[in-house]
Amino acid sequence: MGQRLTFLLLTVLLLPVKGAQYSFYPTQRSNGQVKVWVFFKDKGSPEEIRQEAVRMRLSDRVRVRRQRTRITQEVTWYDLPVRGIYIQEVLNQGAELVHISRWLNAVSVWIDSDRIPALKRLSSVDRITPLATFRRPLPLNEPVLPTRQRNMSSTSLDYGYAQAQIEQINCQLAHDAGYYGQGVRVLLLDTGFNLTHEVFDSLNIVAQWDFVDGDSVTANDSYEDSLFGQDSHGTMVFSTLGGYKPGQLIGPAFGAEFLLAKTEIVQNEIQIEEDNYVAALEWGEQNGADVASSSLGYLDWYSYCDLDGNTAVTTRAVDIAVSLGMVCVTAAGNQGWQALPTNPCDTLTYYIIAPADADSVIAVGAVNESGEIADFSSHGPTYDGRIKPEVCARGVATWCANPGGYGYRTASGTSLATPLVGGSVAVILSAHPDWSPMMVREALMMTAHRADIPDNDYGYGIIDVWAAINYVSSVGTDREGQMPRTFILHEGYPNPFNSTITFQVELPSAHYLQGTILDLQGRQVSTLVNQVLRAGTHTIRWEATGHSSGIYFLKLVMDDELRIQKITYLK
Repeated sequence: MGQRLTFLLLTVLLLPVKGAQYSFYPTQRSNGQVKVWVFFKDKGSPEEIRQEAVRMRLSDRVRVRRQRTRITQEVTWYDLPVRGIYIQEVLNQGAELVHISRWLNAVSVWIDSDRIPALKRLSSVDRITPLATFRRPLPLNEPVLPTRQRNMSSTSLDYGYAQAQIEQINCQLAHDAGYYGQGVRVLLLDTGFNLTHEVFDSLNIVAQWDFVDGDSVTANDSYEDSLFGQDSHGTMVFSTLGGYKPGQLIGPAFGAEFLLAKTEIVQNEIQIEEDNYVAALEWGEQNGADVASSSLGYLDWYSYCDLDGNTAVTTRAVDIAVSLGMVCVTAAGNQGWQALPTNPCDTLTYYIIAPADADSVIAVGAVNESGEIADFSSHGPTYDGRIKPEVCARGVATWCANPGGYGYRTASGTSLATPLVGGSVAVILSAHPDWSPMMVREALMMTAHRADIPDNDYGYGIIDVWAAINYVSSVGTDREGQMPRTFILHEGYPNPFNSTITFQVELPSAHYLQGTILDLQGRQVSTLVNQVLRAGTHTIRWEATGHSSGIYFLKLVMDDELRIQKITYLK
């Protein structure tokens, strides 16, 4: 069972791209204009940054969520705006502004290709790159079924058609215990949402935004939208995650609050929507989202050799979102049925797609009702060798709402497995509102059905929501005054960072600890600790000012035990 893709590359300007044998600016407009990212070197002087930080205020909901990841400062570098004077310099070159990214310190613009050299000469500009295109599974031609009534005795809820997919991930036990996603805000990023279906009638939708047209309408609002089924994919995904119609279909997180973001357009073969995705993540984070679930992926001008957790723009944005306290769930991709390539850097097939390669994301593969991996489910590892996907859920003949507004149907793809996991994350957070994203991620992976034998097909296996809720996380901070039992290095925060990153280390007894920062070549660039420390929890910080932006590693050595963590410094 394969994935049909929207995919086309047209070249108008060749640029070098790390890892790839080729790179392109995809032409989108008939007048020759191209859509590019323009990244800036800084956000102003230290004094300008300080003054801006003093002026800014975050909502209480955002501050509380960020505290889960131990972010104590009121405003981070990621909250600071892009300098207006830099944006104006770009516009003065004839560019048309599309989106501004605070997180990436960048703008996306339309511009004549012959004006790009002038843009690159601006003193404020760090680099210019093309935008990647998105890929999504198109719905299979499976029948729309009439509504039905079904009484189930194994649970207090009547899941209707969704019974098997809910029970496969053991979510019904969490529901029976009273956890439905209540108190949790979920951001969905997709092609649009038709909310006229009965499965959405009782849901709490806080806000919607169309990042394609710049308005609050995420359903089809034109003849062309209806002709091309613009909101079909998102409607099916949303119903699988949070739909609620007893006797017909119930998703895992029907008690959650929802933010809906339309980020993709499906009317033609060339799609350049990476910037909409990043803009939607920033919008969701600013509006208090606890979870982001996306059944989309990006490649085209990337190759497998770029799927290293630090290259693709959406990958970097996901890692930033997680560092700010959002759990991010994404589809692994539907290209697993294709042959293992002999030259990975020449291919866009077989392997996962961005942002599934992110270090902190929960990438989702697809299984069938019997728990067997789907032949289309994309494989790992990432280019730097990490196991992918993280977990699996049902993505073969998964039940969802018919996007036409009535009835129910099945559809297949990692797009349909992802909302089952995304909704399950909301359920887990309703049971553990103090858990950080990495605690949720660890709980899902360590309680999945293949946790002892993970591989690059299933990852850690099919999730078990009830087991995850009852998992005792090694990433936790609340140990009721008990001394640590093992040597633990917690995830650095924030990561990516600018320009300070903080680590917490737990020692079971007094030990000599050596902590150093290494660059990509393994050279030592800084020493953080080199002494005997008492038993307990210790905080270690690295101030990276004066070093080049890029990837580094924290290396901690205690006796014969070694801990290494990858970190990313972004200026």
